[in-house]
Amino acid sequence: MTGATLLDRPDASDATRDMVFLPSGTFRMGSDGHYPEEAPVHRVQVDGFWIDRTPVTNAQFRAFVRATGYVTMAERRPDPKDYPGALPYMLQPGSLVFKPPKGPVDLRDFRAWWRFKFGVHWRRPYGSGSSIAGLDEHPVVHVAYADAAAFAAWAGKEIPTEAEWEYAARGGLDGAAFAWGTRSRPAAGTWPIPGRAPSRTRTGPRTATSARPPSPPSRRTATGSTT
Repeated sequence: MTGATLLDRPDASDATRDMVFLPSGTFRMGSDGHYPEEAPVHRVQVDGFWIDRTPVTNAQFRAFVRATGYVTMAERRPDPKDYPGALPYMLQPGSLVFKPPKGPVDLRDFRAWWRFKFGVHWRRPYGSGSSIAGLDEHPVVHVAYADAAAFAAWAGKEIPTEAEWEYAARGGLDGAAFAWGTRSRPAAGTWPIPGRAPSRTRTGPRTATSARPPSPPSRRTATGSTT
């Protein structure tokens, strides 16, 4: 979340607690070697802004829900008028969960490792029987853009623009392909899947936002534990 519309100068206050100020600057935005919509690389000017040091946590999102009674998109039953021809049993709320692939898959098709599951939302991140008990400081998940915008408005902030987020996530590494530099590390952040052969790996478990090792403040938890 940013505080760009709240403050126009880098003066720390209660409103900017747990935020970091990024001064104005220019950087090369986008990529010519990944998804087509990211091309071409182009230079962008960004005004100075405040941004949260970490992703929004379960505890913070819970406070928002309790104060407003907000219901997330993943908890809302789809309107049949929006999905003509859909079978009744399919019109249930839910979200996407990670599905370990059985082998090499086409990375261009996200359905190879994600599946839609009924009953999944921020309080039940894996569906029925799961919970966020003991995970107050972990990033909130299964939050749609509309949910994030509602939280930001309640908090007196706003969602960063694409340029602001990329500027912050790069942490000064202008032109780097990855948050850590230019060298590809395709196996970074993967661990053996419990009960599977050692060669089978999965994305690493989420961790508390405060548990990440020291890094430039604008890049802290920008990659890794949340999708």
